[in-house]
Amino acid sequence: MGPIVLTQLATGLSVLAGAALVKSVMDQNPMMGPTQSPRCPSCNGTGRVACLCYRWSDGDVGCRTCSGSGRRACGSCGGTGTGRPIPVQISVRPPPPPNGSS
Repeated sequence: MGPIVLTQLATGLSVLAGAALVKSVMDQNPMMGPTQSPRCPSCNGTGRVACLCYRWSDGDVGCRTCSGSGRRACGSCGGTGTGRPIPVQISVRPPPPPNGSS
C-alpha cells in the first residue's frame, strides 16, 4: 500500500471513530433545550415501533401500514419521537356561600 492509500484509510477511520464518539455522547446525554420535547417512552425517541403484522407473520412480506419493513409509526408520539403533552381541562368550582348567621 502506498502512502496515499494509508492516509485515506487513516482519515476514514478517524471520521468513523469521531462519529461513534459523538453518537455515544448524544445517546447518554441528549441536549434538552427549551424547544425540545422529551423522548417518547413508547418508541424511545425513534418514532417507529414493531408492526403487528411482522410480529405475527408467517414469513410473508408485511402490510400496507409498514410497507413490508416490519416497523410502523409510533401511536404514542405520531412518529415524531418526542413526547406530546396531553391537553387537560381542569375545572374549579367556587366554594359554597357561608350557610347560617352568627
